[in-house]
Amino acid sequence: MTQSPDITGKHWLMVATLGVTWGATFMVIEIALTGITPFWLAAGRIGFAAALMTVIWALRGFRLFAQRPGAGASAMLLLVGMLSSAIPFMLLSWGQQFVTSGFAGVSMAAVALMVLPLAHVFVPGEHLTLRRIAGFLIGFVGVTVLIGGQAFASTGATQEGLGRLACLGAASCYALSSVSMRRLPPVDPFGLATVLLIIGCCLVIPAAWVVEGPPPLPDTRTLMVIAMLGLIPTAAANVLRVLLIRSAGPTFMSLTNYIVPVCSVLFGAAILSEPLPPSLLMALTLILSGVFLSQWGALRRLFGQTSA
Repeated sequence: MTQSPDITGKHWLMVATLGVTWGATFMVIEIALTGITPFWLAAGRIGFAAALMTVIWALRGFRLFAQRPGAGASAMLLLVGMLSSAIPFMLLSWGQQFVTSGFAGVSMAAVALMVLPLAHVFVPGEHLTLRRIAGFLIGFVGVTVLIGGQAFASTGATQEGLGRLACLGAASCYALSSVSMRRLPPVDPFGLATVLLIIGCCLVIPAAWVVEGPPPLPDTRTLMVIAMLGLIPTAAANVLRVLLIRSAGPTFMSLTNYIVPVCSVLFGAAILSEPLPPSLLMALTLILSGVFLSQWGALRRLFGQTSA
């Protein structure tokens, strides 16, 4: 994949769908955590998603690479699998014990900023421009404004520094996996999504056993919530993420990290009756301005004009 990605209306819809899906996931995770521990929750949702996707993959004939890959492609696939879910899930589960949720949110928004230089160096067609840098910085400021004072507040925990490093490490994993995924040779998206989940399973289940002991036996309600987490924000969203990165590139995909916090706040207000932050309108203005600026060329092409 060496050409600059052609961003279409379909890609904008995919980004919006992922933003809404993952924005609602935080609320569902809070419900699940009342009946299961964090690492086993991660293991449960990835395990369910991997099992479901393996069935679908089998029905599709276990297609993966279009032609026999070299050793480099296989190693890249393993790396993407490790960085896509298992390692960042575990880093976040551990790190959020010592940092504010606001700092964790800002760390995830930083994924977009991390992707920019990585894509410029490693992905042909993903050029770093002043307009794109300015747009992503404005969007990041918007997320910070939305989160408010707790974005960089201290918890006073003795391991807060390590917790912050863990959150930033998780963000780095997401950025690296997105860029690495784009560099893979021609591959079946369903097969790729399934293999990534299987690799994640092989890492997170042993880690959960070591950290939290044998798997607990959750109640029926918790099991249903885990199944829903595995089906929608893990299995289905993982396929959509693969399709988006492979067709539109990691830089465009990273816009999702600006949409997720906004959707999370709106879902919290609409469903949990949480108060809307007074900074919401300003944050939305900044985020939308950043998206508009960074994706100006794609927007012009979308509406049938010639991009400069």
